[in-house]
Amino acid sequence: MRTLGVEEELLLVDERTGIPMAIAPRALVDAPDPADSATGPSVEEEFKQEMLEAQTRPHESTGDLFGEIVAGRALADRLVRPHGARAVALAMSPMEFVPHPTREPRYGTMMERYGATARNVLVCGCHVHVGIDSREEGVAILDRIRNWLPVILALSANSPFANGDDTGYASYRFAAWHQWQSAGPTEVFGSAAAYEAFERMLVETEVILDRRMIYLDARLPHQQPTVEVRIADVCLDPRDTIVLAALIRALVDTAVEEWHDGVAPVSVPAAVLRLAEWQAALTGAIGRLPHPAHGRGGTADDAVGALVAHVDRALSRNGDGDLVRSGLKRILENGGGAGIQRRAFSRRGSLLDVVTEAIRVTHAQEAGSREAVG
Repeated sequence: MRTLGVEEELLLVDERTGIPMAIAPRALVDAPDPADSATGPSVEEEFKQEMLEAQTRPHESTGDLFGEIVAGRALADRLVRPHGARAVALAMSPMEFVPHPTREPRYGTMMERYGATARNVLVCGCHVHVGIDSREEGVAILDRIRNWLPVILALSANSPFANGDDTGYASYRFAAWHQWQSAGPTEVFGSAAAYEAFERMLVETEVILDRRMIYLDARLPHQQPTVEVRIADVCLDPRDTIVLAALIRALVDTAVEEWHDGVAPVSVPAAVLRLAEWQAALTGAIGRLPHPAHGRGGTADDAVGALVAHVDRALSRNGDGDLVRSGLKRILENGGGAGIQRRAFSRRGSLLDVVTEAIRVTHAQEAGSREAVG
């Protein structure tokens, strides 16, 4: 069974006002030594001081992974609470604020070169890593999961409010993140050599600093043997995070099976995938969404149903079928993070209520976390 690992970017907010606080450097002074991450989750700084990234170890069991996702959120929260803050799984801040860059040379260079995009963008995503056997296998996977990733984005949507504004989106993070030059989908690569040539070409333009700035929807990291799927908002409810992780692993398993069977990737152009992603970001899990198989207009329900049918055998083999089906039912009924945020706002028209409810949902699973999955 393939391993799964998750990185969640968490927003750090004042527990009284809901406004983000630039306290990550101070909070990390008390963080456990990264060497101790062999026994649990770890936390690291990110691009802005108002965020921390919680990282799990790789796991085969979704139950074990869920427990570590919850523990990572709790660890980040424990580090920031002495500073009057809470760690919350919001993909963008509902409250208006000005972000502060992390004082690190590479980030400083980005601030100088990329203007308002680097200064103003603070978004929190969820990155899922799935173990692979080789980079050739990894590229075969990238080529065969690309048309399904808009569905993953729709299910994760968790940023309807941003900087004091109702954006009209379910995931405004998508729009903000795509100010970066290399974000988004790609065409089919066909081989590891073609993928490597693509990466070299992007770096050689000198528009981006290095390979780390290749912010594709999914990519092959150079530091570890995984496929990294990066398209999702950080999920408000950690139960949604584990559903997405299980779906992504099943997509990877199915893609490898198709590759070995000689099944060609779906040839939907990247331009069509961009439109599907935009629609997924606009309406999330409860609106319209082009169908993953052919790209023509349809509903999110139909797209999710097609995804489940596509990965059904892999879900069963991994023991994740019931987890995913019950989780998808919940997301489609409550609208995921975006739906929870909008209901909190509708009660009194208060963005502080949105943040307060988000803090509650972020940490609601901490008691008996492994048993709470599903």
